[in-house]
Parts: sequence; structure tokens; C-alpha cells
Amino acid sequence: MQRCWGRVPASVSDEGRVHSPHPSFRVRAEESSKTTSPSRARRALLAGAVVFGAALPLLAGALNSYSEDAAAAVQSLVAPTTDFSKPEEGEGKPGGGATSRGSTDTANAFSLSSGNMDFKRELDFKIGNAIFRKNWVSAPSSTDASDGLGPLFNSRACQNCHLKDGRGHPPLSADVPDDSGSMLIRLSVPAATAADKEKLTAHRVNSLPDPVYGGQLQDRSIQGFAAEGKLKIDYTEREMKLADGESVSLRAPSYALTDLAYGPISPDIMISPRVAPPMIGLGLLEAVPEEQILANADTDDANQDGISGKPNRVWSREHQNIMLGRFGWKAGIPTIAQQAAEAFNGDIGIASTMLPYPSGDCTEKQPDCRNAPNGNSPQYQNVEVGDDLFKLVAFYSQNLAVPARRKPDDPEILKGKEIFYAIGCASCHKPKFMTGDVPGQPHLSHQLIWPYTDMLLHDMGEGLADNRPEGAATGSEWRTPPLWGIGLTETVSGHTLFLHDGRARNVTEAILWHGGEAEAVRDKFAGLSLADRDALLAFVNSL
Repeated sequence: MQRCWGRVPASVSDEGRVHSPHPSFRVRAEESSKTTSPSRARRALLAGAVVFGAALPLLAGALNSYSEDAAAAVQSLVAPTTDFSKPEEGEGKPGGGATSRGSTDTANAFSLSSGNMDFKRELDFKIGNAIFRKNWVSAPSSTDASDGLGPLFNSRACQNCHLKDGRGHPPLSADVPDDSGSMLIRLSVPAATAADKEKLTAHRVNSLPDPVYGGQLQDRSIQGFAAEGKLKIDYTEREMKLADGESVSLRAPSYALTDLAYGPISPDIMISPRVAPPMIGLGLLEAVPEEQILANADTDDANQDGISGKPNRVWSREHQNIMLGRFGWKAGIPTIAQQAAEAFNGDIGIASTMLPYPSGDCTEKQPDCRNAPNGNSPQYQNVEVGDDLFKLVAFYSQNLAVPARRKPDDPEILKGKEIFYAIGCASCHKPKFMTGDVPGQPHLSHQLIWPYTDMLLHDMGEGLADNRPEGAATGSEWRTPPLWGIGLTETVSGHTLFLHDGRARNVTEAILWHGGEAEAVRDKFAGLSLADRDALLAFVNSL
């Protein structure tokens, strides 16, 4: 669950100004003037950096090198390196000044606040954490600030999906059902009418729900209601040979819905299992100016490098317009606010002012669910999680800090970094961005960050396809997931299961599942010597 309440990240325009892309938000007059001079743009950028310890020396040096042209300066900072003899300046702090100051060797490594956040905001962060962790109960209840669960749901608390703010997983054993709530099943059906097609074309919806079971399968329920059903997973092992003779077994999942309690599901149902992604660095990703992301898009592969990343364009409930998708496995969510509201509603069955539906994902075909008692309260804007609590959860989600790198100057890790670039991994896993201005949260502003993602969609081939479109994403396209923190997955989450459905049991398997646009890179990885492959994996696990 993720959110940035009522804020749109600012961006650096091609004239070098810092501006907000949404008319409801304005930055300093000196930044919004159409006649802003390069020196004034330089002062505007440095103002945020000075106070909160951003990459000030790097930014100042770049501005001087490019005659105070802010756009060119930023471009120089985010350009890929060609020197692998030593770490790049700032590389050890992938979240810039917001990088966590805490230990990276404990299970709480993903649960710490932005390292440069004002002390006064720590209380907001801690209260947000408490709300993120609390279990909701069914209505009516004497604890009216915590009731409204379900009636159908996947989890009773945000923390149960994002345990320790880390990565979710599928059931760990075929014989033991998953009780973590960290994997859910998206449901949708093809457009059957002209009206449905128009909704999809106009980006008003990303997908069309099943008329009975809605947009996701709720495998839990409150007393008196039947859960919608269960997911059954079967794995088939596939052997893949590497160039050095090593054999790697990949497990291919097949999925089936069982114990459906509300009648038949659509015969043309499309399903997509999804594990909960890590929560770190979300506010920084939201703060990346749109033009930096779009600069990497190449929908038609005009440069003929085989990589054709494209943006997802989705409807913003918050701003009531079409925006760039940034979050979710298929970039189907434009803001952290909307991600939070949709998770509250779909996963827990909790209404917010953005999604004021106390019955959650219950459909018209489930009237008892829709008519069940709810937790809407007058003191909470007649919804179940009022704006005050919602903002605190949002602030918490936005400020979960990225941990510091481990040994970025280690010779093997530097060698692995060079191989990562050489075989093409950095074509999609873009190393760097510079965040824009975040009104009200200057500690996230003007940070040089290292997320290793382009936040764009890529065709990953039939092997990873869920065959379920989402917005502009086809059934085989996925958003490039950030790699920061990936090496701490086992420390934080107790496993090393990767990809959207957790099928990969380690980083090697995750890479070998790449196909489509990434097939050539995968084949180069498979062709590496053992020493080079170990070096590349050491680099990835240092992120």
C-alpha cells in the first residue's frame, strides 16, 4: 500500500525550469516564470539540495560544467557510466540523501525512514507505521477507527502483505496454503460491448472485472460469509544448460481457481497471480520527472537495439486525468495515493474518500456482501479510513528508505557492474535518475537515485506472459522492477523468490526466465563463464 497524498512530482523542463505538471500545485515564482534564466534555475535546484543534503556537489559541478543549463546538468548526472574502475560518486547511497542511515544486516532493513527527513516528521512516519501494521476488524465494532474489514478480503493489515515492508511470496509448499496474504490473483474479462471497449480505449479503466468475482479473488472472509475461492499452483521443472556446462532447473507454474463459492466464473476469465513488491524508495520513484522516464521510451524500437520500452497511460482517480503509470507489476497505477486506496479497498475491503466503497470488491452478483454492515463513520468523512489516517499511511509508504549499498568498491562487484552494462542489463534496468521538486517533502527533492529501473513496459516473452492485458500493457509486457535492495531479500523477507509470481528461486533463475526483448541479454548471461556470472550476481546482490 503506497501513497503520496495530493502531490504530483515536479519536473525539470527542457528550458531548465523546475515546474509542477499539475495546475493545482505551484512551486516558487522564480521557478514557474516562463522567463526563468539559467542562473535562477540553478539557484532553484540548489535551494532544495542545500537544505536537505542532496547530491549538492555533483549537481553544482554539473551545472558549472554545462554553463548552468539545468536540463543538461541533470542529463549528465543520469547518463550511464563508462568507467568501471571505481564506484561512481554517490553510488553508495542509492536513495541519495534519503538513503537509510540504519543497519543493512537486520530484518528491519526496509522499515527505516528517509535518512534526511526532518526530525519533526518522524512522528508522522511512526504513526503511519502503526496504522500500516494494525489489523482491521469487521463492523460493527466498538473500535470504530478500526472496523470495516471485508466482508471479503485478502488480508487484515497492510503489513501482512508487505511483511517487514519486503517482498511477498507464493505458497512455500504445495501442501501448505499460503497464509501470508502476500500473493493475490487479479481477475478480468475481455471487452464484450462497445461501451467496455470505449472505457479501455479512453484509459478510464485498465481492465474489466469478472461480473461475479470482481477484479481480484478474495480468499478470506468475515464470519457469516464464504471466501470466494482458492488458488491451486502446480510446478513443472524445466532444465536449462549454461555455457559452462552447469544445469539450472526452472519451475514453470500452472494456475487453477478452486472452491469457487459464488457460482461459475466467466469462461474467458483472465487471471494474473501477483506477489507483493518491496515498499522501499516509492516516494523517490514518484518524484522522478516524467520527461526523464519518457526519454527512455522507444515504443517502435527506432534505434533497433531490440529494446522497445513503452509507457503505460492510466486514469488517475486522484487528479481525474490520464497520467503516466509508475507502480504495480504492469505500471497500472499512477500515484502512491491511488495504490494505497486500491489496496485498502481491494485487499482489505476498506473504504477511503478516493474509493468510498465499504464492501470492497464485492459485485452486484454478491448482494449480501454489498449489504453487510460497514465501518463508515461520520467522524472519518463517512468512510472507513479517514483522510487523516490515510495521509499518515501514505507518508509512511512514501518514506520507507532505500538501504545503503554493500561494498560497492569491491573489485568483483565492480567487475560484475561492467558485465551488467556490457551484456545489456542496463538497457531496461536504468541505473540513475534525478528526482524533481516534491512540495511539502523537500527531503525527497533533487536527489540522485539509483533504482535500476526505467519504469517502462517491456515484452518479456511467452514464458513470463500472464496473457492478461492491463491498460496499455499486453499480456506479455511487464514494468521493469527496481533492483535496489534486491540483495537483502533473504535478510528481510526470509526467502529469495523473485518475479511477479515468485516462481524464480534465486536471481539466476529470474534472469533465465527473461525472454522477448530480454532474450538476447539472457542468452549472453547464459554464455558467461562461471567467474563472470558470479561477478555479475555479486553486483546485483550488492544493490
